[in-house]
Amino acid sequence: MYWLELAGEEDAFATYEAGCLVPGVELLAPGIARAGRVGDGVARLAYTRAAHEAIGRTDATIASAVAALRATSIDRTGSVAVRARDVRGTAEISTERAERDLGQVLVDRGFDVDLDDPDHVLRALFAAGDRADHRAVEGADGEAADVCVLGWRTVVADRDFARKPTDRPFFQPGSMAPVDARAYVNIARAGPGGTLLDPMCGTGGIPLEAGAVGARVVAADAQAKMVRGTRRNLEALSAGSVAEPTDADGDAEAGWSVLRGDATRLPIVDDGVDCVVFDAPYGRQSKIERHELADLVTGALTEANRTSDRTVLIADRDWRSAAIDAGWNVTARFSRRVHRSLTRHVLVLTDGPVGAAETAIDPPTKASR
Repeated sequence: MYWLELAGEEDAFATYEAGCLVPGVELLAPGIARAGRVGDGVARLAYTRAAHEAIGRTDATIASAVAALRATSIDRTGSVAVRARDVRGTAEISTERAERDLGQVLVDRGFDVDLDDPDHVLRALFAAGDRADHRAVEGADGEAADVCVLGWRTVVADRDFARKPTDRPFFQPGSMAPVDARAYVNIARAGPGGTLLDPMCGTGGIPLEAGAVGARVVAADAQAKMVRGTRRNLEALSAGSVAEPTDADGDAEAGWSVLRGDATRLPIVDDGVDCVVFDAPYGRQSKIERHELADLVTGALTEANRTSDRTVLIADRDWRSAAIDAGWNVTARFSRRVHRSLTRHVLVLTDGPVGAAETAIDPPTKASR
């Protein structure tokens, strides 16, 4: 068993993202989740800091944590460091004292302390308060939690994706933050051996993160400027994540292809990609060619259903009704506040029978249509 140290402030979203790549994920407390096992998927998560091999779990007090560590058999040798964290200040404990007291237990066991380059890092996470409430996330029941988890640091998430969009060759104001693009790619379950389609690619933020995790990418946009810019950004992506193209449009065999096209009518065969992720235009703030917004989103959802069996839609409003009309099951939805004037609505859509790990949520109410 492992403890997942979540990042950000949206625990349900972070837990759901982790569960798309790691089996048996359950929210335990603010900023802390549990997983049955971990693998390479943890390193690419956007909203998980690290995974720790479980030693023990108790209530969120230093005395209880020390007692739990004393009662645990430890089969490791070498030097150690203890790193304690009061998650979001919810437990109101002294992390300095926690590190000192837990470190003394390890010294008594014969370990040497090395704060600079230890052989092992003991992580102690203290958290208290209400868990997030979300129907699609195991353990997110809104109930009170009071937890300290102890574990050996095992995997630290790769944070290289968290570069600034302004550092890319092509940038436009309003570009999605890379951390969010990475999370949506993970929720779509894109990865090595699979192909992700973004039919409204804009500056290419989502295709870039899909390429960075090893997926093949097909990107499209109605605006020639965005197509050219996405090509430039994909060309700049480090070699080894996505191979460089062999011509102006890219090469699907090499790793990516970018084309100018209508999201409602794309030259892609039925079931030709593994997943679709797209960030729909935000009403008046985006230029929309040929379509009214509702027709564009509905048509894109229908086209996504034709070409794949899993879609993640990000938008400035709830498009559940259009998704259901296009034949999708809504397996999860999130409202994510970006700033005072923008909340992103995220729909996770699956086609056909819903798998054991996911359950379709209720159809939209009349008010959400």
